[in-house]
Amino acid sequence: MLVWNTGISYGMLDHLPPWALGIVMLVAIVALSIWWVRAETRLIRLGLALCIGGALSNAIDRLIYGAVADFFHLHWGTWSFYIFNLADVAITAGVIVLIADLLGFGRTRSKA
Repeated sequence: MLVWNTGISYGMLDHLPPWALGIVMLVAIVALSIWWVRAETRLIRLGLALCIGGALSNAIDRLIYGAVADFFHLHWGTWSFYIFNLADVAITAGVIVLIADLLGFGRTRSKA
């Protein structure tokens, strides 16, 4: 199933004009990039790289088509609960990596 998402996540902010969504996405990408440059661990940089890559991919879709193409459809019978694309997968994986870092995964434990 192909769905053109004119908003951001889950169609939020779809009432905004495309240029306004472009500004929101640009601010997010710049903020994530600054965080990436200042990051001290590989795990944080990996998570941020996935988020930035996914955001850039969605931004390119929005620039070319005026909306983001979502084409993976998760459903159970007639209940449709998620439609997404590969860029969304990258963003989600990036957030999971960042949460793993927040929880201390990948860090060596110091003995007290």
